[in-house]
Amino acid sequence: MSDITFRGGPIFDGSQLLTGHALSLAGGKVVALAPEREMAPSGRVVELDGDLLAPGYVDLQVNGGGGVMVNDGPTIADLARIAEAHRRLGSTSILPTLITDTFERTRAAVEVTVQAIAEGMPGIGGLHLEGPHLALSRKGAHDPALIRLMQTPDLELLCEAAARLPVLMVTVAPESVSREQVARLARAGAVVSLGHSDTDFETALDYVAAGARCVTHLFNAMSPLDKRAPGLVGAALHSDTLAAGLIADGIHVHPAAMRIALAAKAGESGVFLVTDAMAPAGTDATGFELNGRRITREQGKLVLSDGTLAGADLDLTRAINLLVSEVGIGLERALAMATSVPAGVAGLPQGAGRLVVGGRAAAIRLAQTPDGLVLRGTV
Repeated sequence: MSDITFRGGPIFDGSQLLTGHALSLAGGKVVALAPEREMAPSGRVVELDGDLLAPGYVDLQVNGGGGVMVNDGPTIADLARIAEAHRRLGSTSILPTLITDTFERTRAAVEVTVQAIAEGMPGIGGLHLEGPHLALSRKGAHDPALIRLMQTPDLELLCEAAARLPVLMVTVAPESVSREQVARLARAGAVVSLGHSDTDFETALDYVAAGARCVTHLFNAMSPLDKRAPGLVGAALHSDTLAAGLIADGIHVHPAAMRIALAAKAGESGVFLVTDAMAPAGTDATGFELNGRRITREQGKLVLSDGTLAGADLDLTRAINLLVSEVGIGLERALAMATSVPAGVAGLPQGAGRLVVGGRAAAIRLAQTPDGLVLRGTV
């Protein structure tokens, strides 16, 4: 990558929106981020003309894209196609996500992700295994025939994977995974997320004490908040140590519920955006197959034949715009929820989700229009 300096527009560094600053990149890394008056431009100068520069998005729940699902193989070609599709949508770091599947398919997903990272495949930050150790009562679009209790071989596979991968996130339910298994996963370095569960408030907090650090798609496929039974939603909103992924498409979660959650979890690491994207992401496809079941894309959502939501038809720019326009939060926080917050939850390396001197130069350019942000592309 040749030397290049960007100036003439706001720059979001992952935590704050800077005005009157310039950003210089060289050799694929950030070499300077400072007030324009203090910088001598390096190499080619690009005038932003009021556009906004930000770190590339970080998406910790990407089931597919570019016409393929992680569950379809997975192969190196699948992961490359998914990563490229999401890069075009602004996400420069993703966790490919395997939805509930067999032990053999899970092991294959680990192996191919290890290979992709060893080969330096752009955009692949690690792996997310959403299931199969979930609760049947909250299966959502997951195949009930494949949901199962965690056994010793499963635990050993996951602990080994956590040691081999830079990031391993696992979504589990207390109904199918013991407290001791969660503690061992956490000690092995896995990011344990609670989801697809009817667990009660007290049990959820007990699993947090054991090492769970996150909840998967807050409000969806989990025990709700009730006045005498706060459930997993209540535990997520109550706990200062639980981060929460959020599908901000206005379909999975009502904007008012988002506003309440963001008020309850106002800390910097509280709530982050995910797309829960499926195969159609980045394409014009009208549907796809998952474990032999047809999923249809219609009116901004993905559904099974019975109407069950099956992932989301969403990109993170649209999620940010919804947070600003319908939920009423500031642009800085919305951008952080798509960049630095998920990067911090996953423990991704320096530069992911942030523009910092010495970090990798993964940035996106966004036009600011009366209707919200419009992605111009990666830089």
